[in-house]
Amino acid sequence: MSKIQMITPLVEMDGDEMTRVLWQMIKDELLLPFVDLKTEYYDLGLKYRDETDDQVTVDSAEATKRLGVAVKCATITPNAARVKEYDLKKMWKSPNGTIRAILDGTVFRAPILVKGIEPYVKNWTKPITLARHAYGDIYKAVDKQVAAGTKCELVYTSPDGTEERQLVHQFDGPGVAMGMHNTVKSIESFARCCFNYGLATKQDVWFSTKDTISKQYDHSFKDIFEDIFEKEYKEKFAEAGLTYFYTLIDDAVARVIRSNGGYIWACKNYDGDVMSDMVATAFGSLAMMTSVLVSPDGCYEYEAAHGTVQRHYYRYLKGEMTSTNPVATIFAWTGALNKRGELDQLPELCDFAARLEKATLETIESGLMTGDLAAITTMEEPKTLDSAAFIKEIRSRLENM
Repeated sequence: MSKIQMITPLVEMDGDEMTRVLWQMIKDELLLPFVDLKTEYYDLGLKYRDETDDQVTVDSAEATKRLGVAVKCATITPNAARVKEYDLKKMWKSPNGTIRAILDGTVFRAPILVKGIEPYVKNWTKPITLARHAYGDIYKAVDKQVAAGTKCELVYTSPDGTEERQLVHQFDGPGVAMGMHNTVKSIESFARCCFNYGLATKQDVWFSTKDTISKQYDHSFKDIFEDIFEKEYKEKFAEAGLTYFYTLIDDAVARVIRSNGGYIWACKNYDGDVMSDMVATAFGSLAMMTSVLVSPDGCYEYEAAHGTVQRHYYRYLKGEMTSTNPVATIFAWTGALNKRGELDQLPELCDFAARLEKATLETIESGLMTGDLAAITTMEEPKTLDSAAFIKEIRSRLENM
């Protein structure tokens, strides 16, 4: 069988721990036998990021801007324990945060629905897409532990050199302080990405912040969204039969739980981080969530929404059987291949991505699945497979297609 050809390479960002193991399994079993895979490879494993002083992360993001489509494996964001475990030079920042800042995009996350895995919220009959602003807030913040007696101030220095000071807190005892920021340009890009994605996917857009408390920071998000919608998207949404809706985030949470799904829920960076995990878990599993970063200039970076599955990796190193769910990582590859096929006008590549997704879901629906899904499925007597066996079952179905 001749392999499906590619024209432009994907940016391939390798990762860490168990997802790195799955990454290679997926390539060996599900991609390389069928596709003449062209990638520009970047090793974002923690050790190599440390060796390059994290320059490899920057290089991978710049390559994405150049080539237009990337696929990323899950990576470690080190804490103090990881610094010691890997003997790192420093506590490097989140590679996802670095890439998102360079691309200035919005992360869209949506659950992968499959028969036999029912949402914990029973009225959720349609997917909920989380749109997460991918710049600023605590991910680009400066924070510090402070001693008793510390006075913390914000100092604003204008272009002409004049200063304005604003007291944050006078510490009677020890504490912590943080300064964070965002930019009008990035918020405008966030708004346009959300409205464009809503039109492209034919979904209403909900947006939520806490502007009643954050009367400058959050209120700026609200005003910018409203202004761009009124000037640029109101007529387009009306023609498409779609709506834009703003509410406070606490009200939005209540509305989301009571809803049937089927819309885009746009959130600021931290809110989107938390709420996307909540939505993914409520739909069944973090390993059943697609994630794509879309930049304002039309670049796409696909990834799994979950972490590196550290606990399974340690078992894998001991030679023990692991049943780690690779579905989100498979769908990261299919999303990237499909987008590459669209941009390069390669229908065979798009068709292959669709067949691989179908083969994956049919494997689960036949009762063959990983341990996380077997524990929550409504099917009777599901069969739990280890990671390698599950991927081989998908390959068997793919070959039959």
